[in-house]
Amino acid sequence: MRTLGMLVVVMTTGMAFAQAPAPSPVRPPPSVLDKAGDVPDSQKLERSTQALGGMREALRQVLEKVEEARRTKDVVKLNCANEKLTQIKGLLRISEQADVSLQEALSKQEAAPGEHEYTKVMIAQQKVGQLRSEAEECIGQLAFRTDENLFVEVEEPDNLPGGDPTRPAPPPDLVVRPPPASPID
Repeated sequence: MRTLGMLVVVMTTGMAFAQAPAPSPVRPPPSVLDKAGDVPDSQKLERSTQALGGMREALRQVLEKVEEARRTKDVVKLNCANEKLTQIKGLLRISEQADVSLQEALSKQEAAPGEHEYTKVMIAQQKVGQLRSEAEECIGQLAFRTDENLFVEVEEPDNLPGGDPTRPAPPPDLVVRPPPASPID
């Protein structure tokens, strides 16, 4: 009987959890990705054009990172930045096609295709921004920024012991005790 009571408690608890509302998904800030239906058509074209300009600027910046990796002859950084560059080029190509389709849809006053194309451009803009950040991480720009002509001056304190720590002094000579003069101690 006790087992039956526990079974009922477990089942009702499980049903209560099953009916709990699902947590809301994480959404980007509304200014970055507004619902396409809420944006007026004139602003869709303007925002799409601005997004394309930003993506082209990100492409230019990542191209500079690739060239920097090429100059330093760092293959790992070059491969990483090249991968991000290729992805950005693909997203930019898709966005440019979507922008043309958006202009066509708005000129024909077709709401659904226009919203779809606008959404494509805005999503691509977010991904390009993320890829640009990843390309900076490839090169190490977020960790530190150095100049090729960087000069480091080291001052040695006066109170340090002398000598080179990488070349320690040889051990002292071993004093060997002579053997006893007679075999009897």
